Amino acid sequence: MALIVQKYGGTSVGSVERIHAVAEKVKSWHDRGHQVVVVVSAMSGETNRLIGLAKEVNPDPSPREMDVLLSTGEQVTIALLAMALHRLGVDARSYTGGQVHIRTDSAHSKARIMDIDGTRVRADLDAGRVVVVAGFQGVDESGAITTLGRGGSDTTAVAMAAALKADECQIYTDVDGVYTTDPRVEPKARRLDRITFEEMLEMASSGSKVLQIRSVEFAGKYNVPLRVLSSFEEGEGTLITLEEEENVEQAKISGIAFSRDEAKLTIRGVPDHPGVAYQILGPIGEANIEVDMIVQNIGKDGTTDFTFTVHRNELNRALEILRKTADELGAREVEADDKIVKIALVGVGMRSHAGIASTMFKALADERINIQMISTSEIKVSVIVEEKYLELAVRTLHEAFHLDQAA
Repeated sequence: MALIVQKYGGTSVGSVERIHAVAEKVKSWHDRGHQVVVVVSAMSGETNRLIGLAKEVNPDPSPREMDVLLSTGEQVTIALLAMALHRLGVDARSYTGGQVHIRTDSAHSKARIMDIDGTRVRADLDAGRVVVVAGFQGVDESGAITTLGRGGSDTTAVAMAAALKADECQIYTDVDGVYTTDPRVEPKARRLDRITFEEMLEMASSGSKVLQIRSVEFAGKYNVPLRVLSSFEEGEGTLITLEEEENVEQAKISGIAFSRDEAKLTIRGVPDHPGVAYQILGPIGEANIEVDMIVQNIGKDGTTDFTFTVHRNELNRALEILRKTADELGAREVEADDKIVKIALVGVGMRSHAGIASTMFKALADERINIQMISTSEIKVSVIVEEKYLELAVRTLHEAFHLDQAA
């Protein structure tokens, strides 16, 4: 018998029929003798509907009241799923985040979990019940309802698994695991049986949307085994753990992630002196704009060209700030480009293999794909290329590293 935490996203519980299907799946685990905690999201489309209602009432609603409103989406789902389980003869109880004492800080709409008291949940599990918990929400020290932001239900599930010392946290979604790359771009993409937290974190940070970064970080910190599975078809999914596979020496690359959400900014002809990087990026950071890749080139004339990437949604704000900085520093010009993408090779096998980057660069060069920026870490090589080359580049690299073949 194992203690399993399962999470079902909005598409998995998007209709009454799908809620019944989830109840059947939960019952099958319960019937096998496992203790089961289920964390659910709001039904697909419900959060957007609630946001629309709020905007009709007040174009600028307070974050506190938005959290009160949005948390009701999950409350509907937990009650409906508990009812569906009762219909199948399974004793189940539903709880909001506050009722299971998921305590967070007070940052409305993006709260972070501080503590979970699992006493009530353990008592129900020991009594043979299935516990159904609302994802995406908690309460702060004053008792105010908070929400956890994007990927909040994944984070709730991992946090519950950590608090209960669960044997596994299963994330059910509309894909059947983690693939070597997006199958919509490369049909030969292969589902991975397992991947490390470190690799999954790099994949998520580079554009893979299978799991949110926060939930992977949480799982890695507390060593909670994660498994990504499909809600709609049977299968083993992909296991995400601390342990590297024994044949990691053979697997140079685990996957290729990419992000279409990139934009590039360049400030040219900046007088080069100590502290110039801070003068350029300081105002960007103060505006809470996250910078990703950075390249600096120093010229013979005593000036420097400085290029960095930001999320495409932040481009206009960052460009406005950078133009002011350019005037203050006496820079020659500022350029912006939102027709770029980031492509990243990820794999713990890089640690023991030389030549990964050179193979990547040659494969792209052979297809006449120009690399604009390069960034490396111990287990990742990222490049920026023109957006129009995205699919060709991904397919080329997938073939160059033989990712369609199991190691």
